[in-house]
Amino acid sequence: MSWLDAAASLRRRRVPAVLITQISVRGHAPREAGAKMIATEDGAYGTVGGGNLEITAIDRARKLLQEDVREPETMTFRLSDKVRTDHGRQCCGGEVTVLFEPLPVVPAVAIFGIGHVGLELTRILSRHDVELHLTDSRPEQLDAARALEPGEASVHLRHSMLPEEVLAELPAGTHVLIMTHDHAEDFGLCDQALRTPGLGSVGLIGSAAKWTRFRSMLADSGHSADAIDAIESPIGLSTLSGKHPATIAVSVAAVLLARFVEPGDPA
Repeated sequence: MSWLDAAASLRRRRVPAVLITQISVRGHAPREAGAKMIATEDGAYGTVGGGNLEITAIDRARKLLQEDVREPETMTFRLSDKVRTDHGRQCCGGEVTVLFEPLPVVPAVAIFGIGHVGLELTRILSRHDVELHLTDSRPEQLDAARALEPGEASVHLRHSMLPEEVLAELPAGTHVLIMTHDHAEDFGLCDQALRTPGLGSVGLIGSAAKWTRFRSMLADSGHSADAIDAIESPIGLSTLSGKHPATIAVSVAAVLLARFVEPGDPA
């Protein structure tokens, strides 16, 4: 498998990786500038020339993965018999600089209910590098989402009359937003979300009165108060008022996107 095919496959399978590119060469080296490969925790695809250079580069890439480093970095390797590393010497006589670009797993978001707010939220999130899972029991609503201008996100559409069954199929850490047209459907999703391990945040659209009623119903269904507190409702920025679907969508997206910013990243 080529590095390019590997990158696409790893992204689909949500496997973190590092793209290794030989960006400059001085003198003799096994490969030319521009040679690329990809390293994962337990695999490698493509080649930057083999030997000590490649093994050392893979080791560094795996260290970046272990430390969850997100920023690119470079390393320069002297291919001389006077330079020894953990894997021996490589005496081609040249010098190469290698760029390491982390390819982290992108955030995943599941929206249940592609009504007015859900559609506006999809429009916003589709412009970001995320994995979007859209589920609705109404096929026409998915048609509306399908008609949106394609964006950067990878979008997965699912029509289901039992949307709560979709929760178990979501990638680990998926952020869930519940905003269907039917309060009974909303409740079923909240109940199942609390029974589904490995999800990220869970948010429910609606008023404070709706959430008060849902809290009581979830308690009656056997959920503890601490578990119920894991669901956020109402959702969105408390400082941004307004009931227009686009306004609510912007508010919800702002909170969600803030969760994707790594600590220390510029706001």
